[in-house]
Amino acid sequence: MRRNKWIVLSLLLVALLSGCWNRNEPERMLYVYGLGIDYKDGEYNVYVQIIDFKRVAKLEQPNTDPNQSETGFATGKTIAEAIFNVYNSADQRIYWGQLTYVVLSEEALKNGAMQSAIDTFLRYRETRYQVLLYGTADSVKDVLLTVPIVNTAITLSRLGDPKNTYDQSSSVEPVDIRRMIIGLNEPGHEMVIPYMEVSENWETVTGKDQIAQLAGGGLITPKEFKGFLDIEKISGLRWMNEKTQRGEVTFSLNSGEDFMTAVLQKIKVKVTPVVEGDSVKFDIDVRMIGEVSAIPIKIKKDEIRKKAEQEIKKQIEETYKEALKLDVDIYRLSEYLYRKDVKAWKRLQDKGKVELSDDSIRTLNVKITELNSDRKTFTEKIR
Repeated sequence: MRRNKWIVLSLLLVALLSGCWNRNEPERMLYVYGLGIDYKDGEYNVYVQIIDFKRVAKLEQPNTDPNQSETGFATGKTIAEAIFNVYNSADQRIYWGQLTYVVLSEEALKNGAMQSAIDTFLRYRETRYQVLLYGTADSVKDVLLTVPIVNTAITLSRLGDPKNTYDQSSSVEPVDIRRMIIGLNEPGHEMVIPYMEVSENWETVTGKDQIAQLAGGGLITPKEFKGFLDIEKISGLRWMNEKTQRGEVTFSLNSGEDFMTAVLQKIKVKVTPVVEGDSVKFDIDVRMIGEVSAIPIKIKKDEIRKKAEQEIKKQIEETYKEALKLDVDIYRLSEYLYRKDVKAWKRLQDKGKVELSDDSIRTLNVKITELNSDRKTFTEKIR
């Protein structure tokens, strides 16, 4: 009798342990890695990029199959409706926990897709704040269909893993949903997102590859898309960002005949607001260390330093003025006043921003505190 009681009790415990029966099996789900959002004819066009983790995981052997992903498409009056329309053609349950990046077209940005996308995904339990955000003037579908160089795993592409390339050459800093929310909620209420384009500057013996390339920066506010600055016009932004890991500047040594490139890092930026009655001006001090290698002519270290400092200062000023044409405080100077003197900021601000003009930067000092060379002397090697 006692034995029978133990058998019955064991069966009851087994029944209680069966709580995972209604869970989804990993092999019976489709995993979203990237998402593209466009806006045409009053509807959102959504492109969902599904990747095959079984192919991506085989890192011990070269991946000879370029088809590591597949992209689905649907439309809807809202982003959520378009996504549900994608479900209608999916063979398995779609899982959003691996969503890594979202690419938005200019038309989508102009029609408030940034706010809609953030609201949609942050309210869904499977997605995270670490989703990266990009803009593009090219076809969103074409950007999603770009392939990594030499068939690298798609999870290591420029879109999925931008920090790897940003550490080597810093231009426009990668932005995720978390940083976007913080930036738009702080005084100034403006952010810059990387803009991508489809490029064919890499090729194999079989033809050219379409890859995703950084094209510049998109200027975003909580309510509108302000515009786009290409990679040249936005070049000054990296010198005003202490998160810049490594940047280069090329400058002329003697009226355009000989050019030289310096690599800069360890950037330190100090912005001091100076309130003058009903206006505010800013004193900016930028410091960094540099390194040069190729030296085309015989020249002194101080001359190289001076030429590099002049070019960096020029880039900072030009980017500031280009952004000002779009009514954008690209260096977030308003926030510096907010941190330093909140009473003055409250008096001078309008919708979070203080009024800026071409001469709002009162002083701009750029100093390369240390300049090193790969060689022992600053002279050309072959004479």
